[in-house]
Amino acid sequence: MTTLNTFEGGCHCGAVRFRVVVDKYKVDECNCSICLKKGFLHLIVPSVKFTLLQGAEVLTTYTFNTGVAQHTFCRICGIHSFYTPRSHPDGFSVNLRCLDGENVLSRFEIVPFDGSNWEQNIHKLDSI
Repeated sequence: MTTLNTFEGGCHCGAVRFRVVVDKYKVDECNCSICLKKGFLHLIVPSVKFTLLQGAEVLTTYTFNTGVAQHTFCRICGIHSFYTPRSHPDGFSVNLRCLDGENVLSRFEIVPFDGSNWEQNIHKLDSI
C-alpha cells in the first residue's frame, strides 16, 4: 500500500509556490549537463498531482537541445523548483530540494540516472 502525502514548496525568494501529491518515494539524480549543475533531484509526478499556487507571472523558461523540456525557473531568484521534463512531457519534475520541511530528503530513495547518455537510458525511468 502506498502512502499519499501532500507537500508544498517553492523557490528561494518565495515568489513561486506549489503543491504536489506524492505516492512514489523515489527520485532520480540525473548526471546530464543541466541537472548536474543545478543539483536537481527529480520527483516526477503527473500534472494532476501538481498545483502551482502562486508565481506564474515570475516564471520564465529555458530550453535547449530538442526543446521539449521546459526548464521553468523564478526570474527573481533563479531557482528551478520544477519543470516539464522531456521524459514525461505530460507531467512535472519537481526538485525534491525545493520541498518545505525538515528531513524531506530522508523520506525518499535517491536513484542515480545516467542522463548524460539519455537516449540509451530513458527506458529505465518509471512511468507516471
